[in-house]
Amino acid sequence: MDSSSLSRVLESAEVQAFATGFPTTMAHLGVTLGLMLIGAVIYALFTPWKEIALIREGNAAAAVAYAGVLLGLAIPLAVSLSVSTSIKDIALWGVATLVLQLLAFRIVDMLLTGLPQRIRDGEIAAAVLLVGAKLSTALILAAALTG
Repeated sequence: MDSSSLSRVLESAEVQAFATGFPTTMAHLGVTLGLMLIGAVIYALFTPWKEIALIREGNAAAAVAYAGVLLGLAIPLAVSLSVSTSIKDIALWGVATLVLQLLAFRIVDMLLTGLPQRIRDGEIAAAVLLVGAKLSTALILAAALTG
């Protein structure tokens, strides 16, 4: 490819659109991933059991339960990202989504009494039920965002 062909390719509308849009995409992605990390940390700090410590000890039920938390946070955040148009919009909807999802997680944890101890004891069945409940609330919240 000679320099004039390369110049034409670099000046094409597609390459220019990519050059303009890619930094914005990365910023949107960064904000959303940051929100997910914040939500995961907040959840880990306020749960009645300490998943990270349990996971480090090899507790598979805790790992399954925490994976459900991450997916449960990611689903509505992904929808929030897809319907937002600016970093400010993503941050506002993302924070609202996190607050609602963390509240829903708390309610699920309270309704499914006895599960924290069962997860501490390594019961996979309890963790799967908890994941199902959290993913269900995540999907409903995500649908509400598209509303």
